[in-house]
Amino acid sequence: MSLRYNHSSGQVISGSFMNSETSQNNASNCSVYASEESSAGPSAAEALSDASAEPEATLIIKLGYRGAAFCGFAEQPTQRTVAGDLRRALQTVLRREVELTCAGRTDAGVHAQAQYVSLPVYGAELALSGEKLVRSLTALTDDDISIRQLFRAPEGFSARFDAQARSYRYRICAGSARPVLGWDHVWWYNGHLDAELMDKAAQALVGEHDFKSFCKAISAEGKPTHRFVERLTVEEIEEAGEKLIAVDITGNAFLHNMVRTIVGTLVEIGRGHRPVEWIDEVLAAQNRIAAGSCAPAQGLTFVNVRYPEGVLQPW
Repeated sequence: MSLRYNHSSGQVISGSFMNSETSQNNASNCSVYASEESSAGPSAAEALSDASAEPEATLIIKLGYRGAAFCGFAEQPTQRTVAGDLRRALQTVLRREVELTCAGRTDAGVHAQAQYVSLPVYGAELALSGEKLVRSLTALTDDDISIRQLFRAPEGFSARFDAQARSYRYRICAGSARPVLGWDHVWWYNGHLDAELMDKAAQALVGEHDFKSFCKAISAEGKPTHRFVERLTVEEIEEAGEKLIAVDITGNAFLHNMVRTIVGTLVEIGRGHRPVEWIDEVLAAQNRIAAGSCAPAQGLTFVNVRYPEGVLQPW
């Protein structure tokens, strides 16, 4: 029996999952299918040959990636993207076409520690071994993608629409010394930044506001630009022996370039070129020209997504 997920209430409506431990798989390095002789019954490909086949649950993949070599998460013709690489790997494993839904589309050069991707799964696929599936996807993707964990959720669950909050971290290395180990995932700012002033200014952005000043102008045309920022902090940290400034932000959703424009605006305050109160003027202007520059992509990492408690179960 299948499970269905109600997006508005966050409740499982009915049914129960098949236990993924109930069948044996005869798998090659790049396939986790149960064999035709397996007690799992027909293969997933055979199950999908029936036009009446309906999804019975949702597979959620938690993955990380180094963004430098990708032209963003979303697929683009002739460009290498995270979604393109992952989709091709999944289609090889599942032997069918797949459509992916992600928690948040990252831009070119942006990294992720915890991106979540969902796709519907069918009958026999519920019996696939999670361990073998991780190994197969790892073998079929390059070294800059990390398949971290698999979950299952009721049919109808969406990694995008059922996310309650998303979190990002932006790392800045401020000073005359270039970062070494963190070079690929920080913004080296060759100068002094006052993290305390940046944090003080950042608090004006906490809560629900119209963030039109902080997003790419063309992407805001004719679209709602109100967002809720749950938490925004700026603090000095140390990672791998290097002193950094970390800008951590959590919100329900983000506009295109919103986090990087917030960082670029806070840097103007941290370097002493603007007073703390300037952030209020930028927010009130509702005009992209009023804000600071968009910080470089390489310093931004998508670090976490929060979902309703108990909905994601280990595969």
